[in-house]
Amino acid sequence: MPKMKTKSGAKKRFKFTGSGKIKRKHAFKSHILTKKSKKRKRNLTYFTTVDKADEKNIRRMLRS
Repeated sequence: MPKMKTKSGAKKRFKFTGSGKIKRKHAFKSHILTKKSKKRKRNLTYFTTVDKADEKNIRRMLRS
């Protein structure tokens, strides 16, 4: 049986932390930034962790 391939889109969007959690970037930071406050844009800059409900699906996509 051939090897399982990693989903390319998931590979580009997610990274693992040292403890095994999955990091992701925030959405809504690409355009229409004039109406968003400085505080909101600054908080969208940083990474956050993936929600527990989505973690199983993302791990499955990243399995290679």
